[in-house]
Amino acid sequence: MKSPVLSVVALSALFLVACGPSEAEIAAAKEKAAADSIAALAAMEMTYAVDIATSKVNWTGTMLGVKSHNGTINLTEGFIRTKGGNLTGGDFAIDMKSIAPLDTNYAPAGSKQGTKDDLVGHLSSADFFAVDSFPVAKFSISAVEGNTATGSLSLRGRTNEEKLTDIVLTPNADGTLTATCKVSFDRQKYGAAWKAPMKDVVLNDAIELTVELTGKAQ
Repeated sequence: MKSPVLSVVALSALFLVACGPSEAEIAAAKEKAAADSIAALAAMEMTYAVDIATSKVNWTGTMLGVKSHNGTINLTEGFIRTKGGNLTGGDFAIDMKSIAPLDTNYAPAGSKQGTKDDLVGHLSSADFFAVDSFPVAKFSISAVEGNTATGSLSLRGRTNEEKLTDIVLTPNADGTLTATCKVSFDRQKYGAAWKAPMKDVVLNDAIELTVELTGKAQ
């Protein structure tokens, strides 16, 4: 004959197994799993290689009270570093020989002056960016605070501190990262000044850039 005590213990164990964890225990386990996931994401460091085929820098230069020109310039390489989905660093190189105007404020092709080719030639010359001597410009991030990054811009053989503003990082479903920001720099600090002072004065010293990058996770 079986012991009544053993039967009670067996029944109690069977009851506990059948019932499983309580709703409170399940909720607590889910909260812990979510917290662990958030903590892991916050600690995750990622490096993204810039896809130069789908990335670009948009530029705008203005002749005060007259007109403005805008266009694109290409990157040659670069990378973005993030932690927990936030920017922590990056380095970028720009092909100064890839200046491509997109606006229509030009004389027709073949005219004696004022054509699109004239602008590209002038911007590429020693008057401005001297691209034969300095074919690559570089930017290296040194610090990030909120949606602003500080770094060094090397252009035309000179290096100065500049800021990236309005930084937005957007993760994509395919695992890539889209990054956008704005940059404004004073061309005079880099020696990009027309040797004809009366003409140079009508050009805005500020060059406005909007950067659009796509990065592939490494």
